[in-house]
Amino acid sequence: MIAIDNILISDEIVDEQFVCDLHKCKGGCCVDGDAGAPLNKDELAEINKAYDAVLPYLAEENKTELQRQGRYVYDKEFGWVTPTIQSKMCAYGILDKQGIVKCGIEQAYNDGKVEWKKPISCHLYPIRIKQSKNKQLDYLNYEPREELCKAGCSLGKQLKVPVYVFLKDALTRKYGTGFYETLEATAKHLESK
Repeated sequence: MIAIDNILISDEIVDEQFVCDLHKCKGGCCVDGDAGAPLNKDELAEINKAYDAVLPYLAEENKTELQRQGRYVYDKEFGWVTPTIQSKMCAYGILDKQGIVKCGIEQAYNDGKVEWKKPISCHLYPIRIKQSKNKQLDYLNYEPREELCKAGCSLGKQLKVPVYVFLKDALTRKYGTGFYETLEATAKHLESK
């Protein structure tokens, strides 16, 4: 376990290797799960700001579900989450010509229509964040899905890309450049032992 300020990082984030292989997993993390994408409370406002710009990217079924359920929903187990279509695909998901599920919010961001990229829980995946009960500590764990992420684990090993390197942008977005630089220096120090 690595500790940086009030953030505890599992060793696997440094030791394991991962690179998302969308052509093999088809964006399954946007489809397979017990609920939609977990949202921080401040992300509810981000969804509200981005909503109208994201709608044109979505299929009619998605729009219907968002109108029926709302822009986000509260789940007893996971807290605030994105709505899903029939408890499967995220309502903000879009299917491309190759059958890959991508994020409609992220596509709107890439096209310069919104300033918010997507929920941080999605951006960080397969890292999951859990908070201590008093919300003073964040626990970061590497939690790829065994079957769904098999291709990403294989590609990461093939390319020799540690999890924290693959998720540099997401980790920097969440915790800042100083955090990432400290994590990177710690990882390199541990590697040299």
